[in-house]
Amino acid sequence: MSGLYEAVHAHPDGNSTVSRLALTASEYGYDGIVVRNHGGTPATYDPTRIAEAYDIDVVTGVEVRADSPARASGFIGSHREDQTIVLVHGGDTTLNRFAVEQAAVDVLAHPLCGDGDFNHVLAREAKKQGVRIELSLAAVLGRSGGQRVQTLQDLRKLGEIIREYDVPYVVSGDPSSHLQLRAPRELRALGGVIGFSGEEIIAGLEEWSVLADRNRKRQSDSYVQPGVTRVPADGTDDSAEKSGDGTECSTGMRSKDIDGSDR
Repeated sequence: MSGLYEAVHAHPDGNSTVSRLALTASEYGYDGIVVRNHGGTPATYDPTRIAEAYDIDVVTGVEVRADSPARASGFIGSHREDQTIVLVHGGDTTLNRFAVEQAAVDVLAHPLCGDGDFNHVLAREAKKQGVRIELSLAAVLGRSGGQRVQTLQDLRKLGEIIREYDVPYVVSGDPSSHLQLRAPRELRALGGVIGFSGEEIIAGLEEWSVLADRNRKRQSDSYVQPGVTRVPADGTDDSAEKSGDGTECSTGMRSKDIDGSDR
């Protein structure tokens, strides 16, 4: 069952801990968060404990940043088995092309950042491989003047391509602090600004949960291949997912935060 999820950068990639982000997201009506720290700045947290404390799903993830497809490929390989959702930070045309060609990549983030481009060729490949394209609303929320105008133009262009070629996509405010989190209704209201309906924005928030559910099934011991799972000898299915990813981490708690970092 799909739910509303936000993809966040936590400390030390961002300014707030996973537990603080989870608390605020829960208060705002989200069903889950995806922790998308860059590979070089991972967060230390226990997703299961945080999920239980704040009644919100916590999905492990990583946003790969690399200066070449070769390095990105190595990073993806090292993270794929351990992280539920793997994103590639785009913004370079070569990296954009590489990312959409990889079935191991879940999301191409920031495709139009920097000198990056996204066209019909990449759109078709992304659809073929099932790579979601991110519509990040962070710049719209945080910029003004000329930068905001250019960002809106870029998002409208990206949205037109996504619609024309029926490309799978996700939506995020891409917050790096609990203060930057926006409720789903606020993000929904921004849809009209970039040419998307409120329903399309909500569908993009829900797509994170679709990815999480699919990948957790693939990570489970019962998974063999799409459409095929192992069933125990007694006929019961013990592969049902619990809230959170179930990864145990040493937290070294220094404050009341569950994930062991100061707020």
